[in-house]
Amino acid sequence: MNLTIDRRRFLGLLGATAAFPAMGRHAHAATPFNFQAAWINDAEFMGYFLAIDKGYYKDEGLDVTYFSGGPDVIPESTIITGKADLTLTTPDTTIKAIVEQGAPFKIIGAQYQKNPIGIVSLAKNPIMEPKDLIGKTLAVPPVNVISVEAMLKISGVDRAQVNIVPYAYDPTPLIKGEIDASLDFTTNVPFTIQQSGAEAVSFLLYDFGFTIFNDTVVVTEEALKTKRKEIAGFLKASRKGWIENFKDPTGYPATLADTWFKGTGRSIENEVYFNTAQQPLMETDGGFFSMSEEAIAANIKALAAVGIAAKREHFDTTVLEEIG
Repeated sequence: MNLTIDRRRFLGLLGATAAFPAMGRHAHAATPFNFQAAWINDAEFMGYFLAIDKGYYKDEGLDVTYFSGGPDVIPESTIITGKADLTLTTPDTTIKAIVEQGAPFKIIGAQYQKNPIGIVSLAKNPIMEPKDLIGKTLAVPPVNVISVEAMLKISGVDRAQVNIVPYAYDPTPLIKGEIDASLDFTTNVPFTIQQSGAEAVSFLLYDFGFTIFNDTVVVTEEALKTKRKEIAGFLKASRKGWIENFKDPTGYPATLADTWFKGTGRSIENEVYFNTAQQPLMETDGGFFSMSEEAIAANIKALAAVGIAAKREHFDTTVLEEIG
């Protein structure tokens, strides 16, 4: 899985159309509802797959069509063009679009309470906190440099003391020792490194000050008014899907091997690793998707550190409050 922030670059593309590689599954129910995922089919979306397969959306009166994502899909554009009713994004791209372009978006939930993006290194040359990066070479996708710089600043590390080089989503340079660490998904890349015979360690940017959500649930203001019942039903059923998934996080991926995960080129072992690793990043006292006032405030503060003027009004918690 590639970095979420990179794959969701959005500014200047509000009117863009996107490709929609769909996995054609429909729950035969009364009201059509289109959901755009953020990336290709992997464990990141287990809860939604199970909600479809087990009829949870149908129970809410929804006929859900699931659109998988990919590098050429801009999630926000799909709700602007009306091809999807709801999508998953990152708060930085979404709020930047709201603030700078007047995009009519509302963030109504958050799948990941803690963003999975972090610093990955090898266990034989471990980097366990920001200060360990001093004098080291860190590979970072260009679009994520500002996030890393914010983390370094918050941690009191001089940016000039870290050699930041471009990263192309390939852990090979790290495995070969050409770099000391990379910025990547901590839920996925360590498994890839493990398969090469090396052992990886990692830490989250979230745990060192860059406290933003990921896979934020986003709708347009218009949809929130005209499809509120359907949106609430989607969140309720999706939450049920995630609860079911984590009853057996190591077992459920194999049940989807010949359906949702077919043809992705990834092993089920990879999905099991991913599914297990993401659980603590998603769970929260308020239930899946919830956004506490403290967490929203932390997002606003972190986004301010990268020059994005987020406000409380960009987050709408009323739908989640309604479903309880």
